[in-house]
Amino acid sequence: MLTSSRIITGMVGTLSYGLSLRDASLTILFFSLLCYIPTAYMNILGPQTGMRQMVQARYSFGFFPVIIVVLLNMMTIVGFTVIAGIVAGQTLSAVSDGKISLALGIVITFIVGLFVSFCGYRVIHVYNRWSWLGVLVCFVIMTGCGGKHLSQQVQAQPADAPLILNFGCLIAGFSIAFAGLMSDYSVYYRTDAPAARMFWYAYLGQILPTILLMILGAAIGGAVPNVPGWNEGHERFSTGGVLEAMLRPAGGFGKFVAVLLAFSLIGNVSASMYSVNLNWQILVPWFARLPRIIFSIVTTAVMIPVAITAATDFFESLENFLGIVSYWPSSFAAIVIIEHILFRKSDSSTYDRSIWRDPRNLPCGAAAIVAGIASFALVIPCMAATWYTGPIAEHTGDIGFEVAFALAGLLYVPLRTLEIRVQGRL
Repeated sequence: MLTSSRIITGMVGTLSYGLSLRDASLTILFFSLLCYIPTAYMNILGPQTGMRQMVQARYSFGFFPVIIVVLLNMMTIVGFTVIAGIVAGQTLSAVSDGKISLALGIVITFIVGLFVSFCGYRVIHVYNRWSWLGVLVCFVIMTGCGGKHLSQQVQAQPADAPLILNFGCLIAGFSIAFAGLMSDYSVYYRTDAPAARMFWYAYLGQILPTILLMILGAAIGGAVPNVPGWNEGHERFSTGGVLEAMLRPAGGFGKFVAVLLAFSLIGNVSASMYSVNLNWQILVPWFARLPRIIFSIVTTAVMIPVAITAATDFFESLENFLGIVSYWPSSFAAIVIIEHILFRKSDSSTYDRSIWRDPRNLPCGAAAIVAGIASFALVIPCMAATWYTGPIAEHTGDIGFEVAFALAGLLYVPLRTLEIRVQGRL
C-alpha cells in the first residue's frame, strides 16, 4: 500500500485540477475515510467464507452472470498495474537522464514483476509485508531533500463543489476498486479471525498510507510550476521526473533512492498478477487446469503495449481511468454487502461451499445483474470525465460512484427478495 502511485494521484488534485493544497488535502481526507469503509468490510468475508472475492460474488451474481463482474475486475486490476508500471518506467528513465527510454523502463518493470509473480503468494506476501519499511525510508529521504520547496504553492482559486466532487471521484476510484480483490488475500487468515480486528486492520492499513501520501503528492503537485528543477523534470519525464528532481540534491545516493522507489512498485505489479490469475480461472473454470504462469505471461504481454501507449499522456490517462473505475465497484460492493448483511444475516454458514461451482444450486444472479446495470441509467448522467460530462454532472460535479452505490443497493433489495421467492432458496 505504501507506493508512489498514491503520490501521483494526489498530484492530480493540484497540478491538473488546480485545487489549492488545503482543498485537495481536505478532499483526500474525507473521501478516503468514506470510501475505504466498504472495502475494509469486505475484507472480513474472506476468512469467514473461505472463498476469494469473485467466488463469493457467485452467491449473489450467480455462476454465469458473474463473468461480467470478473471481466470488469480484471480490467481494473490491469489498469492499476499499468499505472504502476508507467510510474516506475518514468522514474528509471529520469534517473538515467533518458538513456533508458520510457518504453524500456516499463518493460523492465513488468518483466521483473512477472518473475516475482512466479514465486507464488507466500513470497509476494513476505515481500509486501516488509518492503514498505524501505519504501517509507525512501519517502522520508525524498521529502527531506525536496521539502523546502513544498511551501512554494501555486496560487489557486477557491474550489467549487463540482471540482471537489470530480477530484473526490478519482480518490474513490483508487479506493473502492479494491472491493474486487480484498478476499483474495484475507482468505488466508484463520476462519476464527475476529471480524472487528480484520476490519480495522484493513481500514487503517489502507487509509493511513493513502491520506499521507496523497496529501504529500498534492503538496508536490502544487509546487511543481514554481520550482524550475521539478517543472523541468515533469516536462521531460512526467511524474517520475518530479520524484527524481526532488532527490537530485542527494547526488548519486538520490539516484539510488529513486531506483528503489521505482522497483518498490514491483510488489504492486506481482500482487496484481496474482489476482488477475485467479480471475482468469473464475472467468473460464477449465483454465484452472492450466499452469498460472501462462496467464501471467499473457497478462504481461497485454499490459506492456497498453502502458507504453497510455504513458504518452499519462495524467489524462490516469484521470480517465480513475474516474471511470469507481462506478462498477461501487455497485458491486453495495450488492455484495447487502447480500451478506440483509439476506444472509451476516452468517457465513449460509454460503454453502459445496455449490461454489454448481450453476444449478447457486443463485441465478438476475437480481444482482439487473440492479447493477439499471443503476447506470442514473450513473451515466451523473458522471464527469475528460471525454464526457453528463447533464446532471454539469451542475453537480461527478457523483457517479455515490449514485452507483446507493441505487444498486436500493434496487437489489426488492429484486433479490423476488428472486429468492421464485427460486425458493438463497
